[in-house]
Amino acid sequence: MTFRKSNFLKDMSWTQFIERKKGTDLVIIPSGAFEVYGPHLPLGTDTIVAVKISEILANHVNAIIGPTLEVGDSTALEEFPGTMTIKAENFKHYLWDTVKSLEKWGFKQFLFINTHAGNVPIISQIARDLQGNPEIKCAQIDYWRFIKNHCDGIIESGDLAHAHASEAGTSVMMYLHPELCDLDNWVHEPPKIKDQYPDIIQYVPFSHKTDSGTIGNATLGTAAKGEALVNRSVERIVQFLSENWGIKRVDNIKKSASSIKTSQKV
Repeated sequence: MTFRKSNFLKDMSWTQFIERKKGTDLVIIPSGAFEVYGPHLPLGTDTIVAVKISEILANHVNAIIGPTLEVGDSTALEEFPGTMTIKAENFKHYLWDTVKSLEKWGFKQFLFINTHAGNVPIISQIARDLQGNPEIKCAQIDYWRFIKNHCDGIIESGDLAHAHASEAGTSVMMYLHPELCDLDNWVHEPPKIKDQYPDIIQYVPFSHKTDSGTIGNATLGTAAKGEALVNRSVERIVQFLSENWGIKRVDNIKKSASSIKTSQKV
């Protein structure tokens, strides 16, 4: 059997890690959630996407992928069966111990690929604390919000394309993991309520917004859109790492076209 090299730290022996670490100071840490993602996508969609994007990135920037934080604080969605939640303070302590272990082994550049909004402020706190060491650099990609800045000519349902389990998320999963997408059960469900005070932070249970766990039109999703979103977002992240952190590309990423035929179903 042929040995397959991996960028995942968990796949390396300690001796393999020593040799691999000599070539990089960059560690990528995926984090997501374990929560309802419509009737057509798996409960682990956030984490599944974070891990796959991390894997693609690592192949292009010679990074090592650290431990994945699979469960976040999904309290607002816990009425939906299968949803799991970790209290924010527990998530923070676990992540802190994780990054301090990675720091101990010489990592100085920490890139968090995060797909759950609830994790964002916790990761930001950890990053700022880590950067108390002037040798350390941190950055976070809040992935679902990130791709909103890079979707021109790809999505077709406006802001709702980026709502929960809608056009964008469905497209990304159709491209990355089509075998996990149950398209017989995807839905088009507009929000049940309209927020009359979007300028005020409120804490509305997710079940008040949707019956299915989807907000928006998942049926507009295509693998072609997902490929374009992934390629464009990965290219942007690699550009940042190259220009801001001086990390050399080890492979070229094929850029997605500026637009695709949005009516195409793949």
